Amino acid sequence: MPQHVVRRNECPCEPQVRVREERPVYNPPPMSVAPAEANTWLIKRNCSAGPRQLALVFATLVAVSFAFGLGFAVFGLWMVLPFVGLELIAVGIAFFCYGRHAADFERIAVAPDVISVAHVEGAQTHHWKLDPRVSHVEVEAAGRQRGQRVRVFLSGPETKLELGRHLLDQRRLILAREINGALVRARGDARLQSNALQQWR
Repeated sequence: MPQHVVRRNECPCEPQVRVREERPVYNPPPMSVAPAEANTWLIKRNCSAGPRQLALVFATLVAVSFAFGLGFAVFGLWMVLPFVGLELIAVGIAFFCYGRHAADFERIAVAPDVISVAHVEGAQTHHWKLDPRVSHVEVEAAGRQRGQRVRVFLSGPETKLELGRHLLDQRRLILAREINGALVRARGDARLQSNALQQWR
């Protein structure tokens, strides 16, 4: 029904303005299947301090230790300095090993056409690509109850990768369920895309 609207703050003798409400026309989209976005998991090592923070802590430790060593040396106990040096060398090696793997992470991406897995360990980076149509998730549990150890694997025709190595056992089970569900959705999306391409041809 058309509506009559009278402008305010104007002379009533002016002609009235009619405003007609028009309903939007619905144009259905073309039948097509868009590629689904990849499901991605980024798993990082649980580290309370990063490499820069470790360097700052180590520098502070070196300064304090040498200050105490020099203080003892002033009073004639100079043999303290070699032990301070050995202690700092041992702590430095431990900090180096810890900081070298503080930034390790694992990235898993499941798409309709490919599964991408990346492992970063120190200075080494490994990449794998698997076919979601022939890949599946395996869960292995060893031990009993509280001492049980859970391991999650992604298996393909020629590849078997361990996933979630930086997670606790309970989180690994959750990861296995999530990746398994993503694989099911990826296979369904791949079938839809294949059917759409066949219809288009």
